[in-house]
Amino acid sequence: MTYAVYRFVQHTIRQAPEGGVTYEAFCMTAGCRAESGGFEDQDDAQDWCLRHTGRNPGHDLFRRVVTDYARVLRDEE
Repeated sequence: MTYAVYRFVQHTIRQAPEGGVTYEAFCMTAGCRAESGGFEDQDDAQDWCLRHTGRNPGHDLFRRVVTDYARVLRDEE
């Protein structure tokens, strides 16, 4: 007969700087599907929003997304 032994091990999740951060913006005006694409610099995503509004009066609501990466590490025993 075979028996399974389970051992619970604590883990921690942390931001992984080597993965970088990506900034994106999406216009939320009805019928507009414009999106900025990903930028490594937050200012570039914000500049895209400003230009989009300048070219499209009334397009003044954006969904902003910041993506980072995380690594799970096993805690030392």
